[in-house]
Amino acid sequence: MNRHRLSGKLLAVLGLSSSLSSAQSLRGETGGEVAVYGDSDNVWVLTPTARGSVRGADLGASATYTVDIVSAASVDIVSTASPRWTEVRHAGSLAAGYQPGNFGASGFLATSIEPDFVSTKIGASASADLARKNLSLSLGYAYEHDVAGRTGTPYSVYALRLDRHEISATALVVVGRATTLTSVLDLSFESGRQEKPYRFLPLFDAAVAAGVPVGASVDEVNRLRLPGKIAERLPDTRQRAAASLRLMHRLEGSTLTVLDRVYFDGWGQLANTTDLKWVFELSRRWSLWPHLRFHEQSAASFWRRAYVGRVVPGQVVAPEYRSGDRELGPLRTLTAGPGAAFDFGSPDPRRLSVTLEVEGSATDFRDALYIDRRWAGLVVAGFTARFE
Repeated sequence: MNRHRLSGKLLAVLGLSSSLSSAQSLRGETGGEVAVYGDSDNVWVLTPTARGSVRGADLGASATYTVDIVSAASVDIVSTASPRWTEVRHAGSLAAGYQPGNFGASGFLATSIEPDFVSTKIGASASADLARKNLSLSLGYAYEHDVAGRTGTPYSVYALRLDRHEISATALVVVGRATTLTSVLDLSFESGRQEKPYRFLPLFDAAVAAGVPVGASVDEVNRLRLPGKIAERLPDTRQRAAASLRLMHRLEGSTLTVLDRVYFDGWGQLANTTDLKWVFELSRRWSLWPHLRFHEQSAASFWRRAYVGRVVPGQVVAPEYRSGDRELGPLRTLTAGPGAAFDFGSPDPRRLSVTLEVEGSATDFRDALYIDRRWAGLVVAGFTARFE
């Protein structure tokens, strides 16, 4: 897309005067990326994204548009004797900010649409630069409303609705000429139906459940389980909290970024994520970096590899809360891979850039059915054009 047309569209959407360009010196960027994901559980995702932003001395605006094309024949689908399915998700966002001095405000609107899912999110934040801009503070709030259903069934007939309120507080401290430290506290309060409409679980007799092995195959589960299956059921409320600390340090010819994030929620899950990225500037145009991430989490309090139930005349007796989402169980994930960027603009090389990132990950599911390990790969190719 022509970058001047994109800038004009952004300003028009946000209701900004066309005289802004004459009053302020505009600068911005346009670009996009294509990501391809695949894993050993037969899930493939193609994600093209387009983005653009424009900024003056006091005002800024941005927009993104993303399409997810998902094709899946995972073991969870196979276990329900369902065929491979393909689905397309459309997502977009608009954001704008105004900061005439040391204090500013911003807002955004985002939406995501699938054949059986609609999400809308709106948020705003306020920011302040203090201590000669050596300390930057921000406080934000966002509200999200999700509606999940079944493909081909009107939401008026069947719908699971979820409301989410989010609060985020950020403090960035300039520690020295080459070092910044950023701390973030995120709080989330969720209320509504959170289970997946298509997810059904096997139940086991009490004498059998303890002997069902980790990673038990579909055939083995079908041999051991009780007749029939039961729908997933999750608590209607969930409170989440996450605190992170990010250190960025500029070295001669390179920049090191280290992040650590701690998470816990009202379902009893605890998690820690450590992320490291070290960008080396090989020349005026080339940059190269390794990226490493390690994530570990505990299980939700109601998580069971094999849920115990009873089938009695006229009803099925099962635990009140149960889930087949192995992401709610204990797991470890190691992600690693290189990235590279090439700047080829003129006279400033950074006016035009291309990037390529390749990552692989291994996840150990320590207490789940069907699979005990998942291998995954992600390739992201991007392009950016900057203008003034």
